[in-house]
Order: sequence, then structure tokens, then C-alpha cells
Amino acid sequence: MTTILLVEDNELNRDMLSRRLERHHFNIIFANNGKEGFDSARAHQPDVILMDMSLPVMDGWEATSKIKQEITTAHIPIIGLSAHAMSGDKEKAIKAGCDDYDTKPVDLPRLLNKISSFTN
Repeated sequence: MTTILLVEDNELNRDMLSRRLERHHFNIIFANNGKEGFDSARAHQPDVILMDMSLPVMDGWEATSKIKQEITTAHIPIIGLSAHAMSGDKEKAIKAGCDDYDTKPVDLPRLLNKISSFTN
């Protein structure tokens, strides 16, 4: 079973997205901020990380960069997620180390395609 680390501080977004992904038979691990996301990536070695970019404690940009710099986690694909889609955000996310980027609210079929491109 594919394990996804969902790094999301908004409880409603976390609940909605995790339930939708679980219906597609993914195992979901949660982190509420970038620091927890970084720690969870190291501890659990998920197959994919869904990283909200606007997070408390450590934002998604910094958490992504740290995950990609760490030898034990650099291989884990990260899909950056943001509700504040501004021009240049995708490029900024890729530069920070994200392997892909998507906007919120999440278009589930599009996100599932992105996840499957990293897990198949």
C-alpha cells in the first residue's frame, strides 16, 4: 500500500483530503507543520509527500528544502500544494525541491495522476 505524508495545518483540508485519498487505498500519515513534516519524512519514509506551502513553525518551502537536502529523504517525491496560487509559485516550489505542484482546492483526479506518476 502506498503511504502518503500529508503535511497540512488546516484541519478541514486535512480531513477532507485524507478521506478522499483513503478511499483510493492510500495509507495517510499526518503532520501539522513543516517541522513535523520534516521529522515524519525522516521517521516514516513515505512514498510521496503532499506539502502545503503555507505552514506554521516551518513553512513548506523550508521543509521541502530540508527534506531534499537530507540524504535519507532526498529521494521522496514532494507535491507542493497551495491555495494562494500566485504567478511564479510553481517555479518557486520546484526551485525549493518540489517534484510537482498543485493548487487548492484539490482537483482529485489531477492529484491522483500526479501521485501515480511517482508511485508506478
